Amino acid sequence: MGRFAARFSRDWWPRGKSKSADDAELSSERIEGGDRRRLLQALSAMAGGAALAMPQTAVAKDASELPPPKRALTGRNEAGKSVFKSFDITPKVVEIDTNPGLTFYELYMTEGVPALTGQEPDPMLKSTKAFPDPGGTMFRLISYPPRRPEGYKPPPGVTFESALRELSEKVPGMGDHFEREAPGMHTTDTIDYGVVVRGEMTLELDDGQKVHLRQGDCIVQNGTRHRWRNPLPEPCLMAFISIGGKRG
Repeated sequence: MGRFAARFSRDWWPRGKSKSADDAELSSERIEGGDRRRLLQALSAMAGGAALAMPQTAVAKDASELPPPKRALTGRNEAGKSVFKSFDITPKVVEIDTNPGLTFYELYMTEGVPALTGQEPDPMLKSTKAFPDPGGTMFRLISYPPRRPEGYKPPPGVTFESALRELSEKVPGMGDHFEREAPGMHTTDTIDYGVVVRGEMTLELDDGQKVHLRQGDCIVQNGTRHRWRNPLPEPCLMAFISIGGKRG
């Protein structure tokens, strides 16, 4: 199964262009009176160059072939100076074979109050778990597969139970939080901060309450029962920071 990952655009304004103070003021007035969403779309198109003229299917295809995201990990050297300990793909990339396209990029985790010595070993080099204990944190990216086409069938031999079993084996304990009678629904004793990095996602709560999230939209999940669904025929990448809590 191929990996899907994210890349952030670095250049958000064309190079070689300069604006006078009058031009900037005029632009500001136009922005205030215009459609901000269209402006953001235009800026994104400029950053992507010719991507604006490409068919939607081609853009989605290119996005799915981007290299895995890198993680810059900092610390301190023996002299107490801040240094980069690494700048590479996280050593813990988890692909779920029973759900092709579902990939976890496990980035970092802490337990209790961090000592901040700068000498801590990379926690991703050892066994991790799905969610932190009270006071702990977990930082991860999750790539969700595209909406499945009508008539889609899982890989041969895959059942709901076998999928949850693989999930729990590769992300220890993750599958234990999912409901058998309502596939996808789960609850964790965490506060989760989430951001849609690329794509779109639907968040569903109890009684069918839903909100549609687009790129850049954020969520704060207060230990609530929920389910994620990708509404588009292209992957969605989300970033999550989970903080362990105690259920009241």
